[in-house]
This record gives sequence, structure tokens and C-alpha cells, in this order.
Amino acid sequence: MDRKLDLSALHADTLAVRAGIERSQFGEHSEALYMTSSFVFNTAAEAAARFSNQTPGNIYSRFTNPTVTMFEQRLAALEGAECCIATASGMSAILSTVMGLLKSGDHVLCAAGVFGATVQLFSNILQRFGINTTFVQGTDVTAWQAAITPSTRLFFIETPSNPLTEVYDITALANLAHGSDALLVVDNCFCSPALQRPLELGADVVIHSATKFLDGQGRVLGGAVLGRAAVIKDGVLGFLRTAGPTLSAFNAWVILKGLETLSLRVMAQSATALTLARWLETQPMVSRVYYPGLPSHEQHALAMRQQKTGGAILSFELKGGKDVAWRVIDQTRLISITANVGDTKSTITHPASTTHGRISPEARQAAGISEGLLRIAVGLEHIDDIKADLVKGLKS
Repeated sequence: MDRKLDLSALHADTLAVRAGIERSQFGEHSEALYMTSSFVFNTAAEAAARFSNQTPGNIYSRFTNPTVTMFEQRLAALEGAECCIATASGMSAILSTVMGLLKSGDHVLCAAGVFGATVQLFSNILQRFGINTTFVQGTDVTAWQAAITPSTRLFFIETPSNPLTEVYDITALANLAHGSDALLVVDNCFCSPALQRPLELGADVVIHSATKFLDGQGRVLGGAVLGRAAVIKDGVLGFLRTAGPTLSAFNAWVILKGLETLSLRVMAQSATALTLARWLETQPMVSRVYYPGLPSHEQHALAMRQQKTGGAILSFELKGGKDVAWRVIDQTRLISITANVGDTKSTITHPASTTHGRISPEARQAAGISEGLLRIAVGLEHIDDIKADLVKGLKS
């Protein structure tokens, strides 16, 4: 009897549990963890055919492993992508994308409000290899159009951005990029496919730090690059196979299991985040709250078109600058003081001195990251306990 599952007929929540499963001869129900560096061939001819890509199959776990493949296939199903390549971390996913798709002399347009390590990668490391980057301020598409040069080959955005939750018009930027013979790359870390599918909106490549919501419990590092097979296999896979920023089988297995509860977690966390954002807007010490789910957010209408909810991450500006911001952090006992996001445990950080601490004060100011800004990634705790943990610092 043929029990092959037709994935095309399934909803996303079902795909998160069922997509990508490849059972061994033992018929295990839970996905298997293949802890092996290499694979054995029956004949020399079979080995030669595998290495030359004449026949499919596993060769070496630097670039082929059954557990990693299951994770790639499941995430591809959730994002609606033809192809997914897993990497060792979110930053290695960005590096693999750029090194696989660009060459010396190419030009990148990058949103100014991206993660601090991403700024460092584009502005310092890639520049050494002749790949130049212009950081575009704001969410106005005309600013991007004005920054295009004849050598522009890639647009890079996070939406929502880190930490100010700016929302970028994916469709408009995709149309602009394609009209300039460029690709649009979207970091979908803050939303995950549970809330947003950039490929459906015109993006060419989607990036994930699987460390965040995809794992969801702060256990392991991982990354992924998704898109059309022609872009990912012909470009990114070659870099991964040679340079080796590889996702381990164990980490792939952990994240694969995390995907099963992705939608449940993210929707619950987003609901709590909206309640917390509304409450923060009423606090006298808070001058501004950045959260796409609030009508006060500048791109609220766009966010509600692109995303299912406002997401689980918010930032807020405190009156009094760094001293007050640090005092609020230090008064917390429940919320974890750490820069990671996407965990079931709520986290709080001061972006100007942590995630964006290595970029210049001028760059931080241009990106709108002030000394009084705090970012919270909302977990699964009860909202009353989260508010009670913050109120001590807000009232002191």
C-alpha cells in the first residue's frame, strides 16, 4: 500500500509536524538523528556517481545528512520555497548567501536598521573582498531607488527590523530590485513562516537564524537560506559545500522538533506581546513603544497586510536615557537579561550596548537606536507576571 503523503493539500500547522519525514528501515515514528560524518557506498562506481552529482544521495555530512535534509525540507514546506540550505547559524546563512551569489565589484543595498553583526559583516568584512554596501535609511522605497547603482545586485532587509521593528514593503522592494537586475533577500527571523512568507510577496531569498523562533527554546544555533532551486542550489550550496558553515545533525534534529510547535508558540507569544505593548504605552516613564501590532506604529497598516500578527518582539524608549534603561533591566527578576530572541522565556536587552554595541555611535544614531531604548522578546510566561517584573523598574 502506498502511504506517501500529499503535502500540497496540507495546512501550515500540519506541515510543521509532518513535512520532511524520511523513515529508515526501522519505521521510527519520531525523526531519526543520524550522527555520522560520512556515508558508505556499495561500489566504487556508486561513490563516483554521488561525488559527481550524477545520482542523488548522501556523501559527507558537511553538505549532505539525512537529519539536516529533513529539517531543510520541513522549513521549505513552511516557507513555500523550492529549496532550503541549512547553515551553522543565522550569520553564516547571510555570509553563505552573499558569498554564493555575489562577486567582487558588486554592490549591496542594506537597510540601516539591521542586526549589529549584519552591519559589521556588510560594512567591514565583505568590503575587504570588494563587495560594497550602501545602508539605506528609513522605509521609504524612493530612498532605495535613489541609492541604486549600475553594480547593485542585492537588496537586504529585516522585516520587522531589529530592534525598532520597522516594517518594509516586501512587494515594492522586490519590484524595484527586479527592475534593477538585483535580488531581494529578506531576513524573516522576527516573524518566522508562522506569521510571514516573504517569497509569496516577491522576495527571492529568505534568511533565518534558526537559533531564534524555529528552535524556540534557546537550545542550539542554526541558520537557513531558502528560495528558488536555481538561486539556492546553483549559488549558495556551492559555497556551503566548499567552505563548510555546516549545520550539525544534532542541531538540525533539535530545530526540526522545534518546528512542530512553531505556530502555537509564536501566536501565543504575539498575543502577549500586543497586550504588553498596549500596557507600556500607558506607563509615564515610557516615551514611545515600537510594535507593529499597535496603531501608533508608523507601518502598522503594512504590517497587518504582510504579517498575521505584530509578532513577539517589541522595543520601547525610556525617559532618562541609559541610566534609567539599565535600572529597569537590573530590577527584573523574571525576565532574562540576554540578547537572544524567540525563546519561550522572555528576554530583555539594551541594544545600544549589546546587539549594536560594536557599531559606531553615529551609525546607531542614524538607525534610531538611542541610549534609552530597551528590547523585549516576549516568551510564554503569563502577562501579569511579565508586567509585574517590569513595573518595579518603571516605578523606581
